[in-house]
Amino acid sequence: MGRGAVDASPPTLPLGRLQAMSLLLDTRPALTSLTDQERMFQEAVRDFASTELAPKVMEMDRAQAIEPALIRRLFELGLMGVEIPDQHGGTGANFFTSVLVVEELSKIDPAVAVLVDVQNTLVINALLRWATDDQKARHLPRLAADTVGAYALSEVGSGSDAFALQCRARPDGDDWVLDGRKMWITNGAEAGLYIVFATVDPDAGYKGITAFLVDRDSSGFSVGKKEDKLGIRASSTCELIFEEVRVSGAEVLGEVGHGYKVAIETLNEGRIGIGAQMLGLAQGALDHTVRYVGEREQFGRAVGSFQGVQFQIAEMATEIEAARLLVYNAARLKIEGQPFVVKAAMAKLYASEMAQKVASTCIDLHGGYGFTTEYPVEKLYRDAKIGTIYEGTSNMQKQTIAKVLMR
Repeated sequence: MGRGAVDASPPTLPLGRLQAMSLLLDTRPALTSLTDQERMFQEAVRDFASTELAPKVMEMDRAQAIEPALIRRLFELGLMGVEIPDQHGGTGANFFTSVLVVEELSKIDPAVAVLVDVQNTLVINALLRWATDDQKARHLPRLAADTVGAYALSEVGSGSDAFALQCRARPDGDDWVLDGRKMWITNGAEAGLYIVFATVDPDAGYKGITAFLVDRDSSGFSVGKKEDKLGIRASSTCELIFEEVRVSGAEVLGEVGHGYKVAIETLNEGRIGIGAQMLGLAQGALDHTVRYVGEREQFGRAVGSFQGVQFQIAEMATEIEAARLLVYNAARLKIEGQPFVVKAAMAKLYASEMAQKVASTCIDLHGGYGFTTEYPVEKLYRDAKIGTIYEGTSNMQKQTIAKVLMR
């Protein structure tokens, strides 16, 4: 038979299957659609941030500390135990709700948001995934009620190379003894419980790394220098010192030698939280700027009435929405058990670089006022810088993305 006689019409699907697919497509929600519970949480956090947090932001920035009373309020509102199950005293919500909380807090103060972010997306997530039932029963109620958590991975010689650890753990009977130092630990000053990564066998490389749960009151443990930072100044970033710190074998998180897996998988989730932080920061800066250009007059008219300014506002709003879609998509993939590592890296990469750009443009649109501490955009501009650095630099996110694409 000649080629011209071949029936090239595409195969057809049964009508019932087409109808089922159509129904599925019709009922699938948009990425930014929220459930009633998610919306309720978002509105509650927004109200708290605008009424109770906003008046304290600049004083806490100057003092380089979060008010203890404010931290207590975060616990009372359930924001420090978003994913902790009800039976352990937590809110019992999901990871996406944690992302919404971080986004809303970041609109007002990214320093407070990162305290909540580390608690939920790193510390609690690690415990939910890797802790034994006994560890969960002992530690999750504390983290839900009054105990701040910290995640101690970085050291002086292991920043982006997170597994070049010098902190050592040696066995002693049923216990382990930790020696070494950790650097740049968020929540270091406030924490009562630390997830500490140390190597039990230097010759085994990353396969010797183990995660330990260490209480603040452990003998030989101390909090060292608190860093004086450019931005998120109210958030503590500290050195941790371990001098013959004895840790029970019952406080190994996961298995001995599997700390690298605990660290990598937890950080993959944590990157979505940083994306949410940068997203909220940018939205907060834009909100302040839209109000300002609507009120500020030059040449006899509001600055916001000039087309050039309107174009800048439109561009920023579009970039923020693009970041929101990336962050929300990564979060939803994570809670659905779908592959999300590349999407998380993309979300953090784009949102953190976008936040710096947006915060800078907002300073420009405020003119000289934007360069003073009288207006919030100055602080948000300083706070934005850290987004491309912590929990994996932008180059590390690009490497993660490229590795998958090049397989």
